[in-house]
Amino acid sequence: MSDKTAQPDGASADNGSGDGAVAPEVKRRSIWTRLYHGETNFDFVGRRKVWFILSLVAVLIGLGALLTRGLNLGIDFEGGVVWEVPAGDASVADARNAIDEFGLASATIQELQGDEGTELRIEAEPVSASTSDQVTDALAQVTGSSADDVSLTSVGPSWGREISDKAIRALVVFLVLVTIYIALRFELKMAVPTLVALIHDVLITIGVYAVTQLEVTPATVIAVLTILGYSIYDGIVVFDKVDENTRLVSSTGGLSYGGMVNVSLNQALMRSLNTTITALLPVTSLLVVGSWIMGAVVLQEFAIALLIGLFSGAYSSLFIASPLLAWLKEREPRYRDIKRRVDARGGEAEVVAAAVMAGTTTVGSGPARPPASSGAAARSSPGDTRVVTPGGRAIPPRPRKKTKRSR
Repeated sequence: MSDKTAQPDGASADNGSGDGAVAPEVKRRSIWTRLYHGETNFDFVGRRKVWFILSLVAVLIGLGALLTRGLNLGIDFEGGVVWEVPAGDASVADARNAIDEFGLASATIQELQGDEGTELRIEAEPVSASTSDQVTDALAQVTGSSADDVSLTSVGPSWGREISDKAIRALVVFLVLVTIYIALRFELKMAVPTLVALIHDVLITIGVYAVTQLEVTPATVIAVLTILGYSIYDGIVVFDKVDENTRLVSSTGGLSYGGMVNVSLNQALMRSLNTTITALLPVTSLLVVGSWIMGAVVLQEFAIALLIGLFSGAYSSLFIASPLLAWLKEREPRYRDIKRRVDARGGEAEVVAAAVMAGTTTVGSGPARPPASSGAAARSSPGDTRVVTPGGRAIPPRPRKKTKRSR
């Protein structure tokens, strides 16, 4: 009879060392678990050319559509006439047949669900007063309503130009204030990637509207300005982590500035995703419930632009602004020399992994978590935040500032 006994769960057989020791089975943690604990090791900075090329292609497609097709500007920008009338038993096709004889074949007709039932909304280019009255009578007749039930709104093109001018002025003031704030809070070189990310988000949003020919309304302009605020917030979250981790940049510790940015991005990744998901939930509710179910067209115009901008803002803060910051900083003599020495020693992939797993971001934050892999160990004592790399090099913590005791 064999004298072998069953191994308990989570343990393996003899490890082959001859001492009969039983090695515990190491279970690989899922990507979601590592993402939740901030222990991912995605190479954001090393693949920056890929992200830059993808964004450049998307922007060029949008600009091409903008130059060839233009934007589908709403009536508030181009001017025109809007009729709204209770639909009754009439359909969109009935309303179009009724106005075609007045030369309004290109008019936009929509069915709107309101508190008093279904309404028809007809938008057309400017017409004379007599033609406007004839269209009103025709719509009243086809829907079975009286002429008094047909609402008529006339908008001049000057209104749209005024909205555009104010939006551009607001955008310029916003960009200037953002540049000043980031330069004072962090440094000027962090303001440059932020502005590039903002321009990226605006161009992507405009490009999507040019490609899909979605109507551009004042609500769209408001949404674009809102997008800029969100993009700034998401970028500040990442840059704050980068600024906190700058102390890790050291040739003796094996981390270049780009490696430190990689550490910061992986540590802030879950927070950035949570911020994006939290913002997307109410916007999606606006689009689905407010627009598609309740028929509020204004909410649809606002929500679609927000959705596009939220996705673009989350992407640009992780894949555009931060890698661009690393590229700019590593052109400085100090960080360029550190990068050269780190590359000469064979790179920093293991050091980045160890720093991410240890979670060393704040001095005195307590003992660091050991990494799951045996190739990169992080040793710590209470209050110590050093990362020890496979070669035995330690990334020192930032020294505490001496403070004078009050007497």
